[in-house]
Amino acid sequence: MNEIAKERLALGLTQEQLATLFGWRQSRISNYENGSRKPTLNDCRLIVEKFNQLGRSCTLDSIFPPVEAVRGSDANG
Repeated sequence: MNEIAKERLALGLTQEQLATLFGWRQSRISNYENGSRKPTLNDCRLIVEKFNQLGRSCTLDSIFPPVEAVRGSDANG
């Protein structure tokens, strides 16, 4: 899973608005957020860079946590 929606909403952006910033369609952001499509490493980097430019303080791992971290939080929660 990823944290794209959480960061997008914290910025007050719709999926359409975020997609427009990249020249993508809204459905691409939706698919990334719901996990039906996985972004490439380059797309992940672009998303993190854009969030930081827009005022969020995030990293690749905070938006796209490593699988081990996700599994670990499930085991503890």
